[in-house]
Amino acid sequence: MAEYVKDVMTAGVVAVRPDASLVEAAQLMRTQKIGDVVVAEGQDVIGVLTDRDITVRAVAEGIDPMTVSARTACTPNPVTVTPDDRVATAVTLMREHAVRRLPVVENGLPVGMVSLGDVAEAEDPASALADISRAEPDARGGG
Repeated sequence: MAEYVKDVMTAGVVAVRPDASLVEAAQLMRTQKIGDVVVAEGQDVIGVLTDRDITVRAVAEGIDPMTVSARTACTPNPVTVTPDDRVATAVTLMREHAVRRLPVVENGLPVGMVSLGDVAEAEDPASALADISRAEPDARGGG
């Protein structure tokens, strides 16, 4: 089992400005083949925006995603971990805060993300969650 977040995290951060529209964020997610972006003001992480946030907090409410900002729909003040935190700490935080991913911050700068899928793949590469996490998203938007 991997011991530290740096051993399982996905390095690099895809970020949007707080004033970016949800459409901009969704297009970036599609281009990068990811399901979340960091909402950053300068170098500060102020939120995490997921594809689910866009769906549940905007589209399902009938709000125009062209006019709603990432700041409005994101989960603000996300819990973060550092690369040198233990994987067990990250899992505990995910469980306590009911989140599936955490931004990884080092010296105040976002440097990556760690997800349940990252942890599952490191712990048991043959698990169903690891298989799903490795799979390419469905081009039709189903995954």
